[in-house]
Amino acid sequence: MKMTGLVLLLSTFAPAALIAQNSFTTSWEARVKKTSAQQPGWAVPVFAPTSGIVQLVRFDAQHQYTPTHTETWNFDSSKGFNFIPFARTEFDINVPPMILHNNPKVVDGAGDFSMVMKYRPFAGTAEHHNFSTAFQMTFAVPTGSYKNGAAVSTITPTVVGGKGYKKFDVQSSIGAILPTSSVPTIGRTIQWNTVAQYQVGKYFWPEVEVNASFFHLGANDGKNQTFITPGFMISKIKLNHNPKSRLALVVGSGMQIATSSYHAYNHNVVLTSRIVF
Repeated sequence: MKMTGLVLLLSTFAPAALIAQNSFTTSWEARVKKTSAQQPGWAVPVFAPTSGIVQLVRFDAQHQYTPTHTETWNFDSSKGFNFIPFARTEFDINVPPMILHNNPKVVDGAGDFSMVMKYRPFAGTAEHHNFSTAFQMTFAVPTGSYKNGAAVSTITPTVVGGKGYKKFDVQSSIGAILPTSSVPTIGRTIQWNTVAQYQVGKYFWPEVEVNASFFHLGANDGKNQTFITPGFMISKIKLNHNPKSRLALVVGSGMQIATSSYHAYNHNVVLTSRIVF
């Protein structure tokens, strides 16, 4: 009798739980598709932040050559999972990178953990003015080991905007890395990125970026660091024959080339991969 009662109880609640789960999944997918359909279909740049809202899993690998002729590998490069939990809103969970210095004097280890909240207030598709704007806030926690991350937590507010004309678009962002303490020692950094992209055919997006940092206070007070970054993206290769499926592969590469007198590394090669879902 007890077993029969348990079976009846499970049979009563199981369908309701499945219906609730299906409803949640269906609502989430509908929200992601609607949010994505209300903005331009530009490829997410190699380095620079995008002015759009995206849902994907991302992994990058960077290979830096320093002025002292050492090589540093950065696996993951503080990338991870990007979600669209609400309309026009993105939430990112960035996994700490693994940094290998290839230098016996420097200890390898993990970098910092970070999260991003992003909101897109205004946007228009290619048929409706072809533009996008976004505000984002990055929160980084000093989880890095052996000085492979920041000494304190940081907050990075950033404004991003983009405008397109037919197959050409320009996106630009400006933000500030603000430490929560020890400001005179660590300093503040203004970050400015601009990227120009052009769509060739269905998948190929060649681009040129300018990545610049301006330092105030701290060890690099008054200095600036600028890179010119040619690159390309291949976006998006469908992984499902169902036309309603968003599942797709995005890959790309780029090279940062130092153009300023001060630079932490001479050039940096990046390989990037993303799964859109």
